[in-house]
Amino acid sequence: MSDTPSPQLTGSGPRHRGVEAGLAIVIGLFGIVVMIGSLQVGIGWGVEGPRAGFFPFYVGLTILLCSAVNLYSAFADNDADTLFADWGQLRSVMSVVVPTTVYVIAIPYFGIYVMSALLIAVFMRWLGRFSWAMIVAIALGAPAITYITFERWFLVPLPKGPLEAFFGL
Repeated sequence: MSDTPSPQLTGSGPRHRGVEAGLAIVIGLFGIVVMIGSLQVGIGWGVEGPRAGFFPFYVGLTILLCSAVNLYSAFADNDADTLFADWGQLRSVMSVVVPTTVYVIAIPYFGIYVMSALLIAVFMRWLGRFSWAMIVAIALGAPAITYITFERWFLVPLPKGPLEAFFGL
């Protein structure tokens, strides 16, 4: 046995209790939003049966109740003060989350094909350190295959931007 404390207790970063409590609160707020929206469209019974908000209301209520249980568990658990992740690990996660968020936000403005090519290229170069030839081949090939598969074969239109409009896709 060692006299030094475990790195799980002494490292720098958010603790399990804080992360679990924060997530429980955010998900509980989502449940409340669902319930409010359901109340606005009606949760009672109409002539045809349940109104549009009936089932979503109870789903939101279930989400809220489960979040309350999770929040209680976060504070009742004695081991919840252990390290969730150190800041370096969170930085690695955010290096994927931030570009992906930008990708999702930019799709309505630039189209899914352009943004997908850009995202693939950024990840391959930044995180994978691939050669430029491989990056160009895959970053252009993957959206092209997606276009052929969805737009041509399955006839499912995906969001397009000005570049796709320019080429008449």
